Amino acid sequence: MSHIFGRSTKGTMPSAVAGDGCYLIDASGKRYLDGSGGAAVSCLGHSNARVRAALHSQLDTLAFAHTGFFTSDPAEQLADRLVAAAPEGIDRVYLVSGGSEAVEAALKLARQYFMEIGQPQRHRIIARRQSYHGNTLGALAAGGNEWRRAQFAPLLVETSHIAPCYEYRGRTEDETVEAYGLRVANELEAEINRLGAETVMAFVAEPVVGATSGAVPAVPGYFKRVREICDQYGILLILDEVMCGMGRTGHLFACLEDGISPDMITIAKGLGAGYQPIGALLVQGRIYDAVAAGSGFFQHGHTYMGHAMAAAAANAVLSEIEESDLLARVRLQGAKLQAALEESLCQHSHVGDIRGRGLFRGVELVASRETKASFDPAKKIHAKIKAAAFEAGLICYPMGGTIDGLNGDHVLLAPAFIIEDAQIDELVEKLSGAIKVAVKP
Repeated sequence: MSHIFGRSTKGTMPSAVAGDGCYLIDASGKRYLDGSGGAAVSCLGHSNARVRAALHSQLDTLAFAHTGFFTSDPAEQLADRLVAAAPEGIDRVYLVSGGSEAVEAALKLARQYFMEIGQPQRHRIIARRQSYHGNTLGALAAGGNEWRRAQFAPLLVETSHIAPCYEYRGRTEDETVEAYGLRVANELEAEINRLGAETVMAFVAEPVVGATSGAVPAVPGYFKRVREICDQYGILLILDEVMCGMGRTGHLFACLEDGISPDMITIAKGLGAGYQPIGALLVQGRIYDAVAAGSGFFQHGHTYMGHAMAAAAANAVLSEIEESDLLARVRLQGAKLQAALEESLCQHSHVGDIRGRGLFRGVELVASRETKASFDPAKKIHAKIKAAAFEAGLICYPMGGTIDGLNGDHVLLAPAFIIEDAQIDELVEKLSGAIKVAVKP
């Protein structure tokens, strides 16, 4: 009997004992193609020699020194590298241990920033429906997934949620892509005015929505309009790139493809590629300067922030991405994955949309392609796909509640950047088989 308190109290799971490139291996020797990187984490696969060597070397030098007393060379180097690659104006890096911590830090820093500059009335957060920003209470409050929020609602700070930029579901037939993007972006301005602009501190959004909707990218022009609105009303734009960042879309920072520079960016997952828990909050220089010129102290912190081992792993991950030209590879292999998915599934009577950027792809399942009606949630199509794929030796990331937290099913794919053509074919073949099993009459 296991004493682990796991994600679910039902059933048992195989024990993972080894990793080999894009594959995980269980105790029986069965190999699983990791088609989702766990949760878009394992961007370099499971046996990267450079990262493993960096961790061995760092362990022989320094494992941990509390940031209340010391900085460290790996942390300093990582911050320098992230700032050098980040969008214009980003100048400081706050290192944490994961995505929820990064978002929590962003929300608290946003509040403290306005306190420091003499605007204490600003405290409201606006985000989008069907967003996901983490599971700590502040991050959960910012997120717009009702299924995740429901039982914890009495504990959550009030947050406003506007429409997502979800072209497949939201754009009308007589609307151009550009017009649709402007329409949903302008909901932000309407909500700011409804709340009172002087009370709003931040808008939080994922450049490409991950877990809750399945790799939904914003349409061209959407985030440029959002940036204009935030600037007009003096509101901070916080972009959550925990899942879609660090090369997943073919750019180190996903927002670079949208042509904007946010006030804060949260990253994690692919930053450590699964080799160590690490995340970061990146901020514009003026935000740091406001704290430095005021209280001089960010009233926040965690024990393992800036951990030397984690920073060493992240530095090795960045080196691998840069020196192996993996961003170009992500764009190339992402296009191949999209093409393979379309060839296999675009005529499937229950596949409504295939979307995404780079090696971040989503497949949305529907009961009817013509009406876009979703399956009855009681059918648990997503769970059946996950089980059938896993049985076939494929790890993917299906979820339910795609549309509103209750209705809709999708599969999220986020394979390692090193995925080969033959493995793309294997992924698509096994996923297609799992979908066939899940939706059979």
